[in-house]
Amino acid sequence: MSEVLDRSLAPSGERKMAWAWRYMPLLQSIAADFDRDRPLAGLTVAVSLHIEAKTANLCRLLQRGGAEVHVTGCNPLSTQDDVAAALAEGMDVHAIHGCSKADYDRFVLAVLDSKPDLIIDDGGDLVGALHLQRQDLIPKLIGGCEETTTGIVRLLAMEREKALRFPMIDVNDAQCKHFFDNRYGTGQSVWDGVNRATNLIVAGKTIVVAGYGWCGRGIAMRAKGLGARVIVTEIDPVKAIEAVMDGFDVMTMDEAAPLGDVFITATGCRDVITPKHFGEMRDGALLANGGHFNVEIDVEWLEKNASATIPGRTDVTKGYVLANGKTVFVLADGRLVNLASGDGHPVEIMDMSFAIQALSTAHLTKHRDLSPAVHAVPQEIDTEVAKRWLNASGKNIDVLTDAQKKYLNSWGTL
Repeated sequence: MSEVLDRSLAPSGERKMAWAWRYMPLLQSIAADFDRDRPLAGLTVAVSLHIEAKTANLCRLLQRGGAEVHVTGCNPLSTQDDVAAALAEGMDVHAIHGCSKADYDRFVLAVLDSKPDLIIDDGGDLVGALHLQRQDLIPKLIGGCEETTTGIVRLLAMEREKALRFPMIDVNDAQCKHFFDNRYGTGQSVWDGVNRATNLIVAGKTIVVAGYGWCGRGIAMRAKGLGARVIVTEIDPVKAIEAVMDGFDVMTMDEAAPLGDVFITATGCRDVITPKHFGEMRDGALLANGGHFNVEIDVEWLEKNASATIPGRTDVTKGYVLANGKTVFVLADGRLVNLASGDGHPVEIMDMSFAIQALSTAHLTKHRDLSPAVHAVPQEIDTEVAKRWLNASGKNIDVLTDAQKKYLNSWGTL
C-alpha cells in the first residue's frame, strides 16, 4: 500500500505532470511504441528516482509498456508530495518529502518487496539494498539501469571487487545523457535552485565550483553567462587545464575559500568543503551542493560546532555562526540544490535522459544473458534518441553519400 503525505494533493501533481508531458516529445513517441509492443508486459519494475513531474511521466511510460511499477525517492528532499500523490493513484508509491533517514531506508525496502524483475536506480540505493539486505531477490532480477554519476562510481567499485551480482546499464555515460543532462541540465537547474533559495544577483559575485566534470562544466558555464567571476577547484590535472582554457581560474579549495561569495560542489566525493575552509570564508558566504549525496559539504560539523544558528529564506536551511563571528549559509541541508530548492533539470533535458532509461530498460528484457557487470548503453539507443530529438525539433542533418562512405573507410590512394 502506498505511503505518501496526502492523497488530496494529487490534482496539483497531475497538473505538473501534464505540463511536463506537453514538452516531452521523445517519451510521447516511445509511448506509442510501448502501447503497441508492450516490451515490459508481465514484469515488475522497482524505481528509485527523484519524485517530480518528469520522473512521474517516465513511471507512467513504464506502465504503458506493460510493467507493474513500484516507486520510491532517491533523496529525502527531492520528493514533491503532490506528484507522489498523483502517481499513487495508479501505482505503488513510497515517498514523502523530508522523511527521516529511517523512513527513507524503509521505503527503499518497500519497493523491493515487490520482487522486481528490473530496477531503475539513481545513486545506487536500490543496488546497495539488494546486495546487503535482500540478496534473496537477486536470482529473479534481470538487471537494471543507473541514472547518475555517483551511482556509477559505486557500481564500478562493486564491479572491481567482483561484488556486483547482476547487469546494470550505465545510462549516465550515454552521450545523450551526460552531454546534455549533466552539462546543460545541471548548469541551468542548479542556478534555478540557488536563485530561488536566495533571490540574490549572480553578476559580479565570485563563484567557486568544486569539480569540473560535466556537471561542474555546466554550472561554471552558466555562472559565467550570468556575469560571475568563476573559480574552479579540481583534483584531475587534465580537467584543470580544460577549465583554464575555458576561461576560468583554477586553484585549491584552500586558496579559494577566502575568495568566494558562492560555493557549489559537484564532485560526487565527500569532504570537499570542510571545517578548515569554513573559517576562511567571507561573512555571508553561500554553500550549495550539486552532487547526489549530502557529504560534499561537512554540514554535520557545522551542526555540532556552530556557536549559533539563524534562519534564512525559504530553502536556505540556516546560517551557521562560526567562532570567528562570521556566518555561512548552507542551502537545502547540503543536499541536491537543484531539486531540493527547485524543480530539477528542465523538462526537455529529462525527456532525453528518460528516453534512454526507457529504451535501455526494454533492451534488458531482450538480452537476458548479460554478465553481472556495468554495461554501456548500446550505441543504437543513443543514436535513436538523438534522431528522435532532431525529428521532434524539426532539425535535419546531412547523410553520407556512398562515395563519402568509401572515402572514410579507405586507406590507400584516395
